[in-house]
Amino acid sequence: MYEEDGAPGGIVKKIAYVNRRAPHGTIYALEGLEVVLIGAAFDQDVSMIFVDDGVYDLKRGQDTGVSGIKNFSPAYRALEMYDVEKLYAESESLQKRGLVVEDLIVPVEVLSSAEVAELLAGQDIVLNF
Repeated sequence: MYEEDGAPGGIVKKIAYVNRRAPHGTIYALEGLEVVLIGAAFDQDVSMIFVDDGVYDLKRGQDTGVSGIKNFSPAYRALEMYDVEKLYAESESLQKRGLVVEDLIVPVEVLSSAEVAELLAGQDIVLNF
């Protein structure tokens, strides 16, 4: 049964999707993005958090031509159309990889590792990719 808000039974869960892996070489980053879009379609309270090598998922100017793998990073721009507006990057992960927010393809809120832990503690569901 769907209530007015569109969520099954009117229940809205806070779901955090944590991207920890680089965008290419495994399927995790792409699958994470696809699952986020599915969750958002069901009107859930969705957050995406990029930590460790997952911050590379958002890096501008990715060139995957040599590898033959399709660059799916522009798809992160579609998140806004699905009302996924809670995007976070861990500051320590960015710093260790020499990245700043201006290097990223979409706007994010930068959080310390302690703030990420606090955010995750307040979620109903946490999925790691």
